[in-house]
Amino acid sequence: MLHSNFTVRFTPIFLLFSLLFLGWNSGFAQQKLSRKEAKIQENQAKSSRYFIEGEKALVLGDLEKSYFYFQRALEFTPEEPAINYKIAEVLVRSNQAQKGLPYAEKAALDDPDNKYYALMVAEIYTNLNQPLKSAEILDRLTSDGESNQQYNLDLASIYLNAGEFDKALVVLDRAEEYYGVREPFTVQKQRIYLRKNDLQSAINEGEKLIEAFPGNPAYVLNLVEILYNNARLEQGLTLVLGEIEKYPNQPELQMAAYTLLKENGDLAKANEFLISAFKSPDLDGEVKAKTYKSMLSEMQTSQRDELLNQMEALMLELNANDAMVMEAIGERKRVSGDMSSAMDYFKKSLQIQPKNAPIIEQVILNSFGENPDFAELETYTIMGVDEFPEAPEFWFYDGVVKSARKKDSLAVVSLEKALELNAGKNPQLDQVAFGSLGSSLYNLGEKDSAFVFFDKALDLNPNDEQVLNNYAYFLSLEKKNLEKARSMSEKVVKKHPKNATYLDTHAWVLFQMGRYEEAFKYMDEAIKNEKEPSGVMLEHYGDILYHLGKVSEAMTWWKKAEGSSEASDKLAQKIKEGKYHE
Repeated sequence: MLHSNFTVRFTPIFLLFSLLFLGWNSGFAQQKLSRKEAKIQENQAKSSRYFIEGEKALVLGDLEKSYFYFQRALEFTPEEPAINYKIAEVLVRSNQAQKGLPYAEKAALDDPDNKYYALMVAEIYTNLNQPLKSAEILDRLTSDGESNQQYNLDLASIYLNAGEFDKALVVLDRAEEYYGVREPFTVQKQRIYLRKNDLQSAINEGEKLIEAFPGNPAYVLNLVEILYNNARLEQGLTLVLGEIEKYPNQPELQMAAYTLLKENGDLAKANEFLISAFKSPDLDGEVKAKTYKSMLSEMQTSQRDELLNQMEALMLELNANDAMVMEAIGERKRVSGDMSSAMDYFKKSLQIQPKNAPIIEQVILNSFGENPDFAELETYTIMGVDEFPEAPEFWFYDGVVKSARKKDSLAVVSLEKALELNAGKNPQLDQVAFGSLGSSLYNLGEKDSAFVFFDKALDLNPNDEQVLNNYAYFLSLEKKNLEKARSMSEKVVKKHPKNATYLDTHAWVLFQMGRYEEAFKYMDEAIKNEKEPSGVMLEHYGDILYHLGKVSEAMTWWKKAEGSSEASDKLAQKIKEGKYHE
């Protein structure tokens, strides 16, 4: 049974398979054929019909049917090379190269002048991990004439991979003699010479390429790299400086001079070439950014900082629309502790090129803090999930921010996606996502599910203060499992005795348990430790005072909470009637 899993591709070949059984023009007298000749013509006609059907099936991708028709054609004309070739092609495309080899070899043997038949055999040998047999065929094709020289690089690669360096050099020399000096030939020859530890020959090849293409900095830099990697620093420096003298406006060569001179200890001259290169609008922004960032890890000196200032000014003048440049400048600000400026540059970088996960994450994480702008922050969490939809971290950040913006339905979607993508690989992400998901579900009224996720979060980290506080508070609102709530809120307050939010939660749990004196103690502490108490906190204080019999004081605090969007819908009634309402 044939399989249609293609692994090898061949150049399409359009074969004109002659129809031999066409008959003579009716204007001429027909000669009577012998029985043998008539049989031959009949077989050729049948073979032709089957061949055409096989071609049709092959074009349609029906390899099974194509193979059947070509086999039938071969029964009538077994010596026809085109049919053997086609059967080989079908078998190779069906992932049966070994089975196709005899057919390909017969086609090539019967028609030695057809290069495509030979190439089929070569491809099959390559597919069967017999590269040297493939090389024999390519070598014959390229050495016989000028028409097949394009296969020399393939042949050289085979010899190179097989460790036949001398044979590879012969082939590349043959190609160079035909085409002239070309970069692919030179690079391959250099690799061979370097493998043979013949450094001088590799250098000679590089010099030959530079001479053939004067003014091309890429060829100069290629040779400089070889020289540098083989401890020929002075020789590389002489080459670069000589080329700069001939072609002074090539910033790539100036950067190479900077690197070599710096390595050689001549910092003053090196920096001259560096600034000269940075003044060029032709020097790629990525090169400038990487050079600038690499300097941030060097020892901080006044000379280094002055050089960075010059580089920065030139980049802002010439490369202000380059994302990597903006990122590099932002990184300098971050390292120096100026996070506000760093964020500005990181955001500019993302406006130019948003597909930068580390910088998106930097912006998101550094935007959390005191009084965060969640509306702006959400633009970056959305950017993260849009650009990196398979990264669970960005879905998590998006869920947290949406929850903070009271978009709890959307928050649940993002948090569930984060958990799905994370699949337990990062337990810390799971733990925090469980806690955030619990809060959003509670806000949506799915209270039982919320408590399940709070429990999951605490299973992974029993000391998560945020989860302990929220879980305790929501239980107190439900007047449910109050002893469990008290234990959780007490645990947090013991660790953070001055945190007003935690004190408020603990006080409210105690209030729901009827322990008003204790509740007052903690709520009083919460009010003292909060510069601007929330409407909830003010109202809670009034509620506790009321249950302690201090109605007048309770009214004072209820009135302070009046007008707050955070206060309960019972506050107006409390103030109007002067008594507590659930």
